[in-house]
Amino acid sequence: MTSTEPTAAPAVLRLKPGRDRSLRRRHPWVFSGAVARVEGPADASVADIVAADGVWLGRGLRHPTAELAARVLSWDRDAALDDAWIGRLIERALRRREETLAARAPARPTDAWRLVFAEGDGLSGLIVDRYADRLVVKVHARAWLPFLPGAIARLRGLTGARAVHVMAEPDAVRREGLAPEAVAALSDPIAPPIRIREDGLRFEADPLSGQKTGFFLDQRENRARVAAWARGRRVLSVYCYTGAFEVHAARAGAAEILGIDSSAPALERARRHHELNATACPVEYRKADGPEALRRLEAEGRAFDLIVLDPPRFVFGRAQMARGLRAYKDINRLAMKLLTPGGILATFSCSGLVSHEEFAALLGWAALDANREARVLEWLGQPFDHPILSTVPETAYLKGAICRVDPA
Repeated sequence: MTSTEPTAAPAVLRLKPGRDRSLRRRHPWVFSGAVARVEGPADASVADIVAADGVWLGRGLRHPTAELAARVLSWDRDAALDDAWIGRLIERALRRREETLAARAPARPTDAWRLVFAEGDGLSGLIVDRYADRLVVKVHARAWLPFLPGAIARLRGLTGARAVHVMAEPDAVRREGLAPEAVAALSDPIAPPIRIREDGLRFEADPLSGQKTGFFLDQRENRARVAAWARGRRVLSVYCYTGAFEVHAARAGAAEILGIDSSAPALERARRHHELNATACPVEYRKADGPEALRRLEAEGRAFDLIVLDPPRFVFGRAQMARGLRAYKDINRLAMKLLTPGGILATFSCSGLVSHEEFAALLGWAALDANREARVLEWLGQPFDHPILSTVPETAYLKGAICRVDPA
């Protein structure tokens, strides 16, 4: 596969009247339902977005048959959307991380970061994570295929990475027909797990079989914040995945830890992480469904001083909003009932469609249903390497709270 240069004119997507408001506010998504007609080359990988009144709005990567018909990467009409332009966007993303790290002193001993955060860095549909001396690139859009070789070459030159692994987002495979083999063909051989350091602790990332790109980098700073409450406490971690929250809690002096997850391989990796870090705290892991485990623990009369809830995304679209909010409320209600008086609940949502206000409201309803008082001590979010672009609310996807829970 060769890189794409602007040798042909882009297609033109003319929008329906009234369907340009989000583009004028520089939101990069153009859905097929907003497009009145397509003009120009039928096979063009690049498209100009034009309002119904003829005003040019932006230029982006185009996928003719996807619901998300175009992703704007440039608001400059004079910019050629080619390898050089994308390379400059990648370089700016990396420079922003370097500048932020330089301003954060002292830096924590960590060698795993998100280098490119899709819309947060103006590169809609592209994720790049650094694990020590290797990069993992995750592609969320078929429209990126012609541009990937150039983007990967730029990443190699900027980072000096020893290897680059490229993977297709499963949703893009289903929605857009993104061929996993076409993406995988751009990868270097990689032998997971990849050993990384986080805040002086050792972990292993597995991009071939793990979730996301192999590790939950977005919870890095939250793990340290939650661990600050762990000393001397009995800890329950639900949806614990590979145990990073528990390893931090163990180092902080937790009295005992119980981790719950539905994935047996994830739990094996969690045990491995405790071995890597020689934690001394008693730790038990159980394979179970989250809500079922919480109900079972209540029936057993168990109680905990610190509970961590880090569930998967419950809301994938507006149609699932009501059901997803009920699911979030349910697990928080169950957790609050398991806490000792004055216990700490660290709870999260990674559903981008759930707003901060909705998350706060469901915590209130959960407390009422559990007959508890929940006081938010600290709101949590995503770290600096997952930047929130002010014009794209969906980039603020991770939200969390540390709450003190008392009897009502």
